[in-house]
Amino acid sequence: MDSISLPPILLDIPRNAVVAIGLPLVFGSLSGYPTKDVVRGPWYMSLRRPRVEPPRAAFGIVWPILYASMGWASHLAIRAYDQSLSPSSRMDAYAGLKLYWIQLGLNLAWTPLFFMAKQKGLALLDILPLTGVVYWMTYTLHHATNGATTLFLAPYCAWLTFASYLNFEFWYLNRGRPELKEF
Repeated sequence: MDSISLPPILLDIPRNAVVAIGLPLVFGSLSGYPTKDVVRGPWYMSLRRPRVEPPRAAFGIVWPILYASMGWASHLAIRAYDQSLSPSSRMDAYAGLKLYWIQLGLNLAWTPLFFMAKQKGLALLDILPLTGVVYWMTYTLHHATNGATTLFLAPYCAWLTFASYLNFEFWYLNRGRPELKEF
């Protein structure tokens, strides 16, 4: 990953706080918008449920907060990159920004995999590395930002851990069952 350079636009986007926060909010909302119909539909309603599951309304509250938090963390990361005199802090900030864009891509892929394609197993294969990348990003940016990003990314780590459990349970409890076809 060290030899891969970020295109300049991926460094410029988080420099503007409004764009840094708005981009994941907009793309996350666009990714999640179609799910409101799916979660009320026969396919989702027919799935065997995990033992612990938050109310549906929680997702519409939690995800915008997490998207805004990750966007703000990217803004703090680029500020650290631009302002740090320490080569190791600059390297960590740059590496953290690479991880930021990787996790955002994995994050935005999960909803279409799970809800639109109805591929619980593929979604699980997405969310597990997503969770790992977010923990790695949080750790990497902690040093570069003197812990400032950790305050915004720790809730995301916790939620993804819980979401990974939910995805695993949906996959495990429903494996081998014929998929309900929607018309």
